[in-house]
Amino acid sequence: MAASLAESGEDAFRKIFKFYKRRNPPPDFSNVLDFSNGLPSGKMVPMKLDFAAVNDAQAATVGLQPVRDWRAFGLQGYPGFIFISNPFVLGSQAFWVRQCLKTYPQKPNVCNLDMHMSPYDTQDIWGKSAHDLRLPSSGKRRPSTLLERLRWVTLGYHYNWDTKTYSADHHTPFPADLHQLSLHVTAACGFRGFSAEAGILNYYRPDSSLGIHVDKSELDHSRPLLSFSFGQSAIFLLGGICRQDPPTAMYMHSGDMMVMSGQSRLLYHAVPRILPAPQGHTSSDMDSCSLALSRRDSSVVEPVSQDDWEVCFRYIQSSRVNVTVRQVLGPGQTFPPSSHQRTGADRSGGYRDEAEDGEIGKRKRSGSDPDSVETQ
Repeated sequence: MAASLAESGEDAFRKIFKFYKRRNPPPDFSNVLDFSNGLPSGKMVPMKLDFAAVNDAQAATVGLQPVRDWRAFGLQGYPGFIFISNPFVLGSQAFWVRQCLKTYPQKPNVCNLDMHMSPYDTQDIWGKSAHDLRLPSSGKRRPSTLLERLRWVTLGYHYNWDTKTYSADHHTPFPADLHQLSLHVTAACGFRGFSAEAGILNYYRPDSSLGIHVDKSELDHSRPLLSFSFGQSAIFLLGGICRQDPPTAMYMHSGDMMVMSGQSRLLYHAVPRILPAPQGHTSSDMDSCSLALSRRDSSVVEPVSQDDWEVCFRYIQSSRVNVTVRQVLGPGQTFPPSSHQRTGADRSGGYRDEAEDGEIGKRKRSGSDPDSVETQ
């Protein structure tokens, strides 16, 4: 069905997006690629990684298996696209989930709640949410916690959703642990010297989606775009350089990574649907194993406490977190002067994605549309 839609009409991407987004009747998922099967066929081709770029000890410090054990794939017709099927050591995903929910939303980082709440109210999103999320479900609807109302968090160079730009005066230190993870993954994929300068975390609820867009606000497009997925699964659509190009649909499960470089760096892409993760892709991979992790002196990954894990587990049972990491500036580059640059104290703007489609790309003010997730 998805293939037949792609052949009719001018905007093939938009039609396939709506096909996978629809609820009644539910779509047919038989044409969605699943890299976790580990059986390259048709469009899926095995990719060679640079084993020498990251040694086993370096990989272990960020919770990754030795690079020689990673299952990496490319796609026919998509030069520069690399998909890595969950290379994390058993139990280590729990640390990264905890960082995304507890650490990265902390100030001075910026989130969607800052647009309509005071800095005091968003100072400790985790602390204001953890108690309610630890409570057993009573079957009655309760008010959403701040953590459940998170839609995005920005790190490093903070993306301006109005002007679709980064600027030198809207910057906070990029998390060292996430930089190290990104550095090792990109090096293994052949991109040594990657500098993680900006990050966007998207928080997906079961009915969330991400509009059709291109990531092009970074000043240097020669460096790859890196994506990490945690929690529930998603349908990811990767298209072409034009909206008329039909996209390829693939699953992103917890722990999966994508690297978009070269020609694939500026392709249209979207997430039309969140799906329950297959058995063994979330809780069994992260649960009690995380508590038994032994931390080496040089490791950034540490065991997650039982109290913290109860909150994380409750959240990812129905939600997904995606982290995209970017290098904004190339060697010797600086930001151009702009009269529209804003500081972190300016919270008046709304936000929207880079989508050009009127129905999918147009969004309300931040926090007023709980069914949508935005990125650049």
